[in-house]
Amino acid sequence: MAASRAPSDEFVFVALGGIGEIGMNCYLYGLGPPDARRWLMIDLGITFPEGENDPGIDVILPDLRFIEEERGALAGLVLTHAHEDHIGAVIELWPRLRVPIFATAFTAAMLKSKLAEFGRKAELPITEVPLNGRFDVGPFNLELVAVAHSIPEPYAVAVRTALGLALHTGDWKLDATPLLGPPTDADRLAQLGAEGVTAMICDSTNALREGRSPSERDVARSLAGIIKSAKRRVAVTIFASNVSRIRAVADAARSAGRQLVVGLPRL
Repeated sequence: MAASRAPSDEFVFVALGGIGEIGMNCYLYGLGPPDARRWLMIDLGITFPEGENDPGIDVILPDLRFIEEERGALAGLVLTHAHEDHIGAVIELWPRLRVPIFATAFTAAMLKSKLAEFGRKAELPITEVPLNGRFDVGPFNLELVAVAHSIPEPYAVAVRTALGLALHTGDWKLDATPLLGPPTDADRLAQLGAEGVTAMICDSTNALREGRSPSERDVARSLAGIIKSAKRRVAVTIFASNVSRIRAVADAARSAGRQLVVGLPRL
């Protein structure tokens, strides 16, 4: 990480997707003077079409034209977790960027699996980073902070620069009893706050809704009760990447003495 700054240096944030919408998360952090910035990308996901305004469209990808023109200044792509709205566009769009990719072991494995599904023979330049690790990408010093979510190894990213620290949360939840993985590391977040956070870029779906979101364990107990008391078969539809909810359904079936059958949609 750079130890000093020039008078013209700036620390900036640019969203190429994900702001004011669900999905297509793709964010840039820039450091340096306007005519010579280095860039860091966090996440590169898809979103799904909604209603009659998107006829015949399966998925929607971020518009990368801005950063394609600055590709030589892009230091790398960091992935916060393995949901489609955060990694789903990597296979399609990486050839336009050709930058190093940084991810934890689970997210890296999911990305490699997607590459195999696409039938791509080229290998992506993925560097596996340790859980709760700290590492450099160009002029950016990055720290992963564990958060609670519905898939293994989700992380917030603390982005340190000579001009300040930004906290990029990724998907997160203050859940003291998650069904999968550790709870959000509130102690570390408090320490970052004491260190001084210049800006927090927060994925805050449903944040404007009143009330408290239940813990995943509360949801699991509710599912177990419904499945146990049901007189006939129970059908559950779910995103395949919601690993904790899939586990909750499997545990509920087991505790009720029911047989679990997994069905895949025909494409």
